[in-house]
Amino acid sequence: MSYAIKEMFLTLQGEGVNAGSRAVFVRFAGCNLWSGRETDRATAVCRFCDTDFVGVDGEGGGRFSDAAALVAAIDGFWGEGRANRFVVLTGGEPMLQVDDALVEALHAAGFRIAIESNGTLAAHPGLDWVCISPKAGSEVVQRHGDELKLVWPQVGIDPAALEEWRFTHHLVQPLDDVTGVDHRATAMALVMARPAWRLSLQTHKLLGLR
Repeated sequence: MSYAIKEMFLTLQGEGVNAGSRAVFVRFAGCNLWSGRETDRATAVCRFCDTDFVGVDGEGGGRFSDAAALVAAIDGFWGEGRANRFVVLTGGEPMLQVDDALVEALHAAGFRIAIESNGTLAAHPGLDWVCISPKAGSEVVQRHGDELKLVWPQVGIDPAALEEWRFTHHLVQPLDDVTGVDHRATAMALVMARPAWRLSLQTHKLLGLR
């Protein structure tokens, strides 16, 4: 299987439980909640995405012929040393492309594999860390994992219902609103009212990282 990658880069994980960890980010092109056409934004299920996942023209992006080629590129971004290797598969929606061959090749190269997914497709069983960020209006099938990241506020999502899903960590993250509205107080209020949740901030944006 070949892989379409929007971009790839070495950085620090900026949000969630693994915040502060050195990681290679691999952003897969394409998302099943939006066609990728600008004219479809108004009718997309997820209308607040802050990420460009269209095409393969970003830094480190491209079309990779097989898992070996993609892992070789990831290895190049990590550099020397096999200790604490960490790769984050994100998107778009990475589970449209992640398969056995890629998971096996990444593990063979010594990487711990995290995925950031909308949960509408089942996560690969070989992944080491599963982070699901549900979107209102979509059918989430992956209701267990390591980290549930709720972007807040979202009309149509009930945090109380999500507390029943089998995740080790329940995190609420303020919506990065393109209109400039600051939702941090709203997210903090949710945590204060429902202590099953913890606050997560996008520290990479605060630090000027990608």
